[in-house]
Amino acid sequence: MPQVFRPRANALARVLIIFAVLFVAVWGAVLWGYYQTPYVGFTGKAPYQPVPFSHKHHVGALGIGCRYCHNGVTKSEFAGIPPTHTCMTCHSQLWTNAPMLEPVRQSLEQDKPIRWVRVTKLPDYVYFNHSVHVKNGVPCQACHGRVDLMPLVWKVHGFRMRFCIACHLNPGPHLRPEKAVYAMGWKPKIDPKLLAAKLMKHYHIKTAHLTDCYVCHR
Repeated sequence: MPQVFRPRANALARVLIIFAVLFVAVWGAVLWGYYQTPYVGFTGKAPYQPVPFSHKHHVGALGIGCRYCHNGVTKSEFAGIPPTHTCMTCHSQLWTNAPMLEPVRQSLEQDKPIRWVRVTKLPDYVYFNHSVHVKNGVPCQACHGRVDLMPLVWKVHGFRMRFCIACHLNPGPHLRPEKAVYAMGWKPKIDPKLLAAKLMKHYHIKTAHLTDCYVCHR
């Protein structure tokens, strides 16, 4: 029976297989690396807003609490975006002619909401409840970062699945006492490990089922 392939065909086949494996591995690494970048998670860059509202000024300098504007955070799934009349509570008396606040004044006069650009948005298949988290000691800073230092708010975390899972597996280090949930830059006065254990017990948090699928996907 005549020989179909020459002896060097085996060597060529091995080279092609190795090349194919390396090609897939390299491109897999490149795509994985790209997926980790801020370009995919849209982190680290503040989106353009119709009004340049500064959390650094309002929260950091003036000390306005999170719940003054985001008053749904303790009672619903959504923290809420403040209506125009909340802004005008102060700005009907302060900076009344400032050009940058013209969209706010027009919104009130025309009874039309300001079209704020949402900074953080989870996929529709993810269930997240703000009230459950803040009532169980998870601070705003854990997810949103030091907004009191942000002239314009940007997204600090990409909120990929592993971010949530890591916290659900070991929530203790992220927890705070009730009085410190909304405080920016808060530091514990006792050993963090001891505090974490105390707060887990205080909030009656058990991790046995916190990573079950139904918790976040309903």
